[in-house]
Amino acid sequence: MLNWGLSTLENGMEFLLLKILIGFTVGTLIGLTGLGGGVLLLPMLIFGLRVPAIIAVGSDALFNFFTKIPASIMHLSKGTVRRKIVLAMALGSVPGSYLGVTFLVHLRHVYGNGVNDFIKSAVGLLLVLIPMLLLFQGRIEEHLAKREPTMKSFAGMSGIGLVGGFLVGITSVGSGSIIMMLLLLFYSFAPKIMVGTDITHAVILTGVTSLLHWRAGNVDAHLVGALLIGSVPGGILGSHLSTRVPVLWLRRILCTVLLMTGARMLWA
Repeated sequence: MLNWGLSTLENGMEFLLLKILIGFTVGTLIGLTGLGGGVLLLPMLIFGLRVPAIIAVGSDALFNFFTKIPASIMHLSKGTVRRKIVLAMALGSVPGSYLGVTFLVHLRHVYGNGVNDFIKSAVGLLLVLIPMLLLFQGRIEEHLAKREPTMKSFAGMSGIGLVGGFLVGITSVGSGSIIMMLLLLFYSFAPKIMVGTDITHAVILTGVTSLLHWRAGNVDAHLVGALLIGSVPGGILGSHLSTRVPVLWLRRILCTVLLMTGARMLWA
């Protein structure tokens, strides 16, 4: 009986260390490449730790909320945040997130564990779309810089938030990448303003989304805590190494792996 208890404790410790290692890996890759936490972490949770997809989404949203706070504070202190744009997008993204999470709760009520298959397909689609956009981001930005923005209204920004919020609500992916790309398509701001504004809005969006998932019982707090323990030193290490490794090639390799992962999720 004692041996069984010790074995269970050892297995629990090993699993905890694995979670911390995954957090460290994700944090390092975020610091190195600037890729969003959601797009990197979700496949590891679903395929690596075998976390149910709906729990992975809720936990990932809370993880993203905590990891984006320091960067948001830094951008706010440097004046690289347009508060009006953050407000406009939040007016769309908050109800969008509510709709997304409510939709998942409805699917779980109707189909039970079948909701996890829906989430895997939705995440798989985004894991195909987002890396493709990231691989061609430079060319897209270069092309868009040659023309005038086509939409400048407050309502237009709220519309971008609504779309992004819904996607984040059902997948936790896109609070940075998808919304950033939509901003690039329709607006023209200095890169540092775009990044600072996007990150600050992402704090609001992921905060609301994680709260909604928490209330729906879709968050594993112990998992998030372990991931954060690893991600903080990982992010510091990644930022330190970013000037010492070929980041562009690493980013391309990661995008290729994410494309393959997305394809596997779609056709599994």
